[in-house]
Amino acid sequence: MKLLIKEWKLCMHPTGYLMLLCAALVLVPGYPYTVSCFYMGLAIFFICLTARENHDAAYTLTLPVSREDAVRARILFCTALEVFDLLMIGLMVLLKGAIGNTPNPAGLDAGLALIGEGMIAFALFNMVFFPIYYRDINKPGKAFGFAAAAMLALIVLEIAATYTVPFFRMLDTPDPQYLSEKGLYTLAGLALFAGGTAKSIQMSRKRFAEEDLSL
Repeated sequence: MKLLIKEWKLCMHPTGYLMLLCAALVLVPGYPYTVSCFYMGLAIFFICLTARENHDAAYTLTLPVSREDAVRARILFCTALEVFDLLMIGLMVLLKGAIGNTPNPAGLDAGLALIGEGMIAFALFNMVFFPIYYRDINKPGKAFGFAAAAMLALIVLEIAATYTVPFFRMLDTPDPQYLSEKGLYTLAGLALFAGGTAKSIQMSRKRFAEEDLSL
């Protein structure tokens, strides 16, 4: 818990708060709503960039903590931001349903399945970004480049799937239509989010343990 507080006080970047507001893009007609998750990924990049500029790794490892603890705290802190972002998206979905939910031609409609898609997007980001980042913490831009490409590819595939894949055409409907299918999809997204994040912690801890920080 103390390391998580340290992450918030010393590494949090203003974009972390700003990108939470991007959940309101769900209210914009004809917008690919999963892009709001991409913006949170951008905020995580800025958090890691701020940590580099402030020599956070050198400071953290002077504390009575291990490298594994440092990695776990950073990833869990960023995962907490992702969870808050998903909650904000959920609130925007409810708000849009209350004021009038219109079909979205650019990907999934605002509904339960969108939350599951957001979880999948964050799982993909975590599995790509953090293991690359912890191979060399001085190059967060490289890690973000790969993670951003993966997320954007997922968004493009999502949009295409809503026109071509029957299952996604069911998901791309206003709630409460096909609610059981959407619920299963969201549960699958939750499992992937939890499992993918745990895997990213495991891989990142191993790579950071091997990194030479004296360079």
